[in-house]
Amino acid sequence: VILERGERAEERARTVETFWLTGKLNPTSNVQFGEGGAGTFSDGKLNTLVKDTFGRNREVLRILTEFGADPSICYANKPHIGTDVLSHIVKSIRKEIESLGGQVRFLSQVTDFEITEGKLTAVTVNNTERIPVQAAVAAIGHSARDTFEMLLAQGISMQPKAFAVGVRMEHPQSFINQNAYGDCHYKLPAADYKVTFQTSTGKGVYSFCMCPGGYVVNASSEKERIAVNGMSYSGRNGDNANSAIIVTVTPEDFGSNILDGMHFQRRLENLAWREGNGKIPVQLYGDFKNNRISTGFGAVTPSIKGAYTFGNLNHVLPEFLTAPLKEGITGFSTRIKGFDMEEAVLSGVESRTSSPVRILRGDSLQSVTLHGLYPCGEGAGYAGGITSAAVDGLKIAEQIATN
Repeated sequence: VILERGERAEERARTVETFWLTGKLNPTSNVQFGEGGAGTFSDGKLNTLVKDTFGRNREVLRILTEFGADPSICYANKPHIGTDVLSHIVKSIRKEIESLGGQVRFLSQVTDFEITEGKLTAVTVNNTERIPVQAAVAAIGHSARDTFEMLLAQGISMQPKAFAVGVRMEHPQSFINQNAYGDCHYKLPAADYKVTFQTSTGKGVYSFCMCPGGYVVNASSEKERIAVNGMSYSGRNGDNANSAIIVTVTPEDFGSNILDGMHFQRRLENLAWREGNGKIPVQLYGDFKNNRISTGFGAVTPSIKGAYTFGNLNHVLPEFLTAPLKEGITGFSTRIKGFDMEEAVLSGVESRTSSPVRILRGDSLQSVTLHGLYPCGEGAGYAGGITSAAVDGLKIAEQIATN
C-alpha cells in the first residue's frame, strides 16, 4: 500500500498550474507533494554520484525506460527526462503497481504512529484511519515538515544536517550555448554548466540543479512562504538557462537543535514572501550586488512559472550568505566569461536543496529507535536526487524482503 499525501499526477498538474496562475496554494498537493514527489516538477536529471557497485543505478534507468523513458538515458553522460515525460512515467508505474495487486491511495497523509514495545504496529492516516503495519517505508521527501515534527514528537532519532541556500540565476540559453560551443553551426542540445568557487572566507559557492532551456518555478508548499526551484521540459527549448547558485549552511549557521535547519528555511521563505508581497522576488544581479531594487529587465526576460515582482534579495538572505554569493558569481566569470552579467536575473529563495534532517537508521536500514520503520530517500537524508532516492528505495526493498 502506497500512502501519498498529495494528488495523482493528472490532478496534481492541474492544481499546480492553478497555483502558478492564481497564487492559490494547496498545501496538500503542490510542487513538493503529490504523485512522483518534488522530482515530477523538475528537469528530471538522472545523473548521480552514487557508486553503482551492485548495478542498482542501471536497474533504476532500466525501469524508467520500461515505463516510457527514452532508451538514451541508459548511456547518456548526463541523462534527463523532463517534467512532461516524468509525469507520464510515474502514472504508468502506478498502474503497474495496481495491476499487480498493490494499492496507491492519494490524499492520504500519515499523521501518527502506533508503537508497541518499540515496534511500529500501525499508522494513522489523515488523523482518523488506523492501518496495521509490520513495516513502513518513510519516503517522505525533503519538504514534509509536519511529518518531521511528528517524528520528533514520537521520539524518532534524528539529527540536523547541512544543506544549501541561495537563489536561482537566469541567463539567456544562447549565452550558455555560445560559451560551450562557440560559433559551431551544428544542431547541438541546450548546453549546461557546473561551476564552483571557494570564497575568501572559506565558504564554498556552487551551481546546483542546472536547467538548460528551463523555467524557474514557485515551489512553495506552505502558506506565506516562497521557495523557488528549476524545471525543464524534455525538449529543453526555453529561452533561458537557470541554476541554483547556493552556499552550504551547517548547524553552526542555523543552530544545533534537530529542527533548527527547518526553521531557518521557513524564516527565509517567509522573508521572500514578504519581500515579494506574496510573489517571487526577482532582482537583476547588478542591483543585487549594489543593494538596490531593480526597475526593469534588460538582456534577460525571466522564464518563471508563477507571479513575480521586483524585490531586494539582500533583505531576504543574511549577509553571511549574500557576501559569498556575490563573490562567487564574480568568481564564476573566470570560468564562464560574462557569467556575472549585470542583467542576469536572480529569484529567491532557493531553500529546498536537500533535507535539513537525517532520520537515523541502523545496519538493517530501520530506524535506530523504532523497529519496522524504514527511513528512505531524500527526506530521510540518504539521497540527493531522483536516481539516488530510487537506489535507496531498492536497498530498502531488498532489506525488507530478506527480513
